[in-house]
Amino acid sequence: MAPRVDLRSDTVTRPSPAMRQAIANTPVGDDVMGDDPTVEKLQAFTAEVLGKEAAIFMPSGSMTNQIAVRTHCNPGDEFICEGGCHIYNYEQGAFAQLSGLVARTVDGQDNVLQVDQLRGLIRAENEHLVRTRLVCLENTHNRGGGKVLPYGTVAEICQWAHDNGLRTHLDGARLFNAVAATGITAANWAQHFDTVSVCFSKGLGAPVGSALAGPKDLIKEARRHRKCFGGAMRQVGIIAAGALYAMENNRERLTDDHANAQILADAIRATDGITLSPDEVGTNIVFFEVDPAIGTAADFVAALQNEDVSVLAITPTRVRAVTHLDVNEDQVRRAAEVIPQVAERLAAGERPIAHDVVAY
Repeated sequence: MAPRVDLRSDTVTRPSPAMRQAIANTPVGDDVMGDDPTVEKLQAFTAEVLGKEAAIFMPSGSMTNQIAVRTHCNPGDEFICEGGCHIYNYEQGAFAQLSGLVARTVDGQDNVLQVDQLRGLIRAENEHLVRTRLVCLENTHNRGGGKVLPYGTVAEICQWAHDNGLRTHLDGARLFNAVAATGITAANWAQHFDTVSVCFSKGLGAPVGSALAGPKDLIKEARRHRKCFGGAMRQVGIIAAGALYAMENNRERLTDDHANAQILADAIRATDGITLSPDEVGTNIVFFEVDPAIGTAADFVAALQNEDVSVLAITPTRVRAVTHLDVNEDQVRRAAEVIPQVAERLAAGERPIAHDVVAY
């Protein structure tokens, strides 16, 4: 039997034998006391790649994002973000629960904000109003189908923010996918932001971890908040070694995932009953809509599961598939062959046992 093709997310990757060897052999120390050499090396290298003064390692991207907004804002402050972004939709409103902040969402066109949408949104200095302090962007944009934000638009929004006394934060969980897709360096993307978070456990294939990068004084403050949030760890070089290996070895190969996503996209475009949405696939995330005439997204997911292909239903009609380093071209081509067969069977009235809708 062929192995299951797991396209649910790029978070499902497992460490390669070489990464496991790096983890096994890494030197460690007490990072809370500042003497884990592997963490120090990872943080310095990440800061260098992003063109920032410093970086700090954390367990997750949700933590790096939440500590970033907490570092930039005080309780009762407001940050502006795109309505479909991860910080607002997929982190339990932690900015409100943990830091007493308010999010002001603005729906971009196809999840892309324009600077003209932001003009006039900064609150007046008035004791009745929250204070507007921060603009957050996400690149690539998860709910936008792995969309790479236009570089010029990013630069324009950040310049507007800084000209108006606001700080800027980039949720760059998949920033290295944007780098691979455009050829624009991570440092060039990051230069427009006061802080940048990046994830090691998605396309880069590490088992755990993210980092927040920025000026030394902000990262020093972030370290204090990391302790408060429970993210300070001891001999964490065991985990950081996988992230360091990923940074050193797995960034350039992200173009393979993008090529594989195009194979899926082509199959979906050619299949009746499902529609690629958005039609343009820029990186490694593929969304498609299931015509209610043939069934639900959960029906489609269940039918694919029966063919040893795993994807996610994220709404009653919408399915997401994500390519990554644990699925090769042959496996993706097998999934691309199965997709039209499943659509045809559903159109003929076949109904598998549906799985629950999952949103991530």
